[in-house]
Amino acid sequence: MAGKDHSGNNDILWQPSAEQVAASQVSQFRNFTNEKLSSSRSSVFLNNYDELYQWSVVEPALFWSCLWEFCGVVGDGVGSPVVENLHLMPGTRWFPQSRLNYAENLLQGPDQAEAIVFRNERGDTNRRTFFQLRQEVAAFAHALKADGLVAGDRVVGFLPNLTETVVAMLATTSLGGVWSSCSPDFGVEGVLDRFSQIKPAVLVCADGYFYGGRKHDSLETVRLIQDRLAPLKRTVVVSYTSAQPELTPGMTSYDQYLESGFGAELKFERVSFDHPLFIMFSSGTTGLPKCMVHSVGGTLLQHLKEHRLHCGLQSNDRFFYFTTCGWMMWNWLVSGLASSATLMLYDGHPLRPEPILWDYAQEEKFNIFGTSAKYIAACEKAGLKPGETHDLENLYCVLSTGSPLAPESFDYIYEAVKKNVQLSSISGGTDIISCFVLGNPVLPVRRGRLQCRGLGMKVEVFDSHGRDTVDEKGELVCTRPFVSMPTGFWNDPEDERYKKAYFDRYENIWCHGDFAELKKDGSMIIHGRSDTVLNPGGVRIGTAEIYRVVEQFEEVLESVVVGQNFGDDVRIVLFLTLREGFTLDDDLKKRLRLKIREEETPRHVPAIIRQVPAIPRTISGKIVELAVRNILHGLPVENREALANPESLSYFSELAKELS
Repeated sequence: MAGKDHSGNNDILWQPSAEQVAASQVSQFRNFTNEKLSSSRSSVFLNNYDELYQWSVVEPALFWSCLWEFCGVVGDGVGSPVVENLHLMPGTRWFPQSRLNYAENLLQGPDQAEAIVFRNERGDTNRRTFFQLRQEVAAFAHALKADGLVAGDRVVGFLPNLTETVVAMLATTSLGGVWSSCSPDFGVEGVLDRFSQIKPAVLVCADGYFYGGRKHDSLETVRLIQDRLAPLKRTVVVSYTSAQPELTPGMTSYDQYLESGFGAELKFERVSFDHPLFIMFSSGTTGLPKCMVHSVGGTLLQHLKEHRLHCGLQSNDRFFYFTTCGWMMWNWLVSGLASSATLMLYDGHPLRPEPILWDYAQEEKFNIFGTSAKYIAACEKAGLKPGETHDLENLYCVLSTGSPLAPESFDYIYEAVKKNVQLSSISGGTDIISCFVLGNPVLPVRRGRLQCRGLGMKVEVFDSHGRDTVDEKGELVCTRPFVSMPTGFWNDPEDERYKKAYFDRYENIWCHGDFAELKKDGSMIIHGRSDTVLNPGGVRIGTAEIYRVVEQFEEVLESVVVGQNFGDDVRIVLFLTLREGFTLDDDLKKRLRLKIREEETPRHVPAIIRQVPAIPRTISGKIVELAVRNILHGLPVENREALANPESLSYFSELAKELS
């Protein structure tokens, strides 16, 4: 029995005007491509987005080379061939003859244009023009080079979302170095689980950070990890929470480090397209985090495509995403500099006071506002109506990711934030440092759906027999190579872990692990992770289908739903945290079950509902369904350092005895 479709063809919440479509960069790129095809005497002519998409996945080499030229990527020639081993996944090589530098492409903006605006929860603000940013990057790069850093060496950041974080990353990558980062709320073992695997040459940190009105110290953690990150050459400390932090041997202040390179000339080491740029870490709770290596060219080209064609980002736009440096959205955000946009950075609590991010959006005239589905739901529950209380005239795009955006959250944005705005729920991940499915300024926004598959991404949904299907739930896969695939995992020379992670299920096909549904019009619905799909009575149910109903209840703060093996079947168990002043009584349980039955199906109704003090989450904010499911089945939960609140698991351990 399938769940109900809450997002039919008539649920269009926003439709771009003919003028908006004509002026979009998607249309400009389509026209550019048609001219290129015409000059090559091709018989192909692309009339609309659907034809552009189909061409991009049938002719990927032509698509990515046209995109390179359209976006004005700075580097040595594209060359020919554009791609080698297109039949292999993994194993494809893109632009094998090109040479480029990521930082060089991000630092092309006009001297006096603002490159970065930073603000924290205390209201502290600083700004950098592109000229100032280039000077600071040059000084930091000079100091790194004096420390012996060469192309391929790793520099790691244990930092808040600061301007200095962007500077350190750009300086590292200007030299061909490899950057990796995590947020300062990680514990000692969580940091070491990540950074010790990649043996960094330099660690950049802050003395602390602010969150929820409190100052948190970072240097104690740094002192504990320094000696265990051998052969670490230096630790550079940003003075953020105090004017003069207490530095110990091996530490140098950020300002002192810059002084050593003041006035240096900014130079860029151009490297191969597949040269490592970022090392990203999985946020799972089984074993050590996977170290995914993303390339210079693949990251840059993919982000340019997503920013310009799918979001409409232009030079001088004010580009915001609420993120930490431990989430891939930070890497995605900073690439906005390649479009000469202004990065709007924020560090701190997003809801204390509740409208703080909307205040920031109004005062700095945001054009793009990116956040998580959880934040949008929290704004709705808090009764915020930014469209009435704030001037959001400049806002043209709202982005949401982290988990599926509930249809009711779509309603909230258009009712309480802004009617004339492109709302894009986007989905991809750290694994590809980008999106498989995302927004589009030339297509309508349909309630509860992601607008389209990304250009150049042959995304399909496979049924239980491994056949592509439409209007049926199944596995989200990508059946052709794309530029932002990881070049591999760190210390995985035969690609054993890499292949096992994505290519074990289907040969030569990327299996992403999302439970999804492709609609006839090309839009998609993400129903949750496929490894946490519920299976009562043999019916596959995505957890997002239950969350969207539960989150409508004003009493509910957060929830996690899992399937528990029971007898010869699977039963659904729902755990809730409630808002202050509410308790889980029989009446609330009855109303929850009735609402789930009405809006979904009888199969969706939880057999057990329990109130818990807290829901376990990763440090990047994602609910950890697998950890809860493992506990209920008596299985271990490894890598607890990946959790923001590992203490929350103890209550589930007690419940497991009761529910066994």
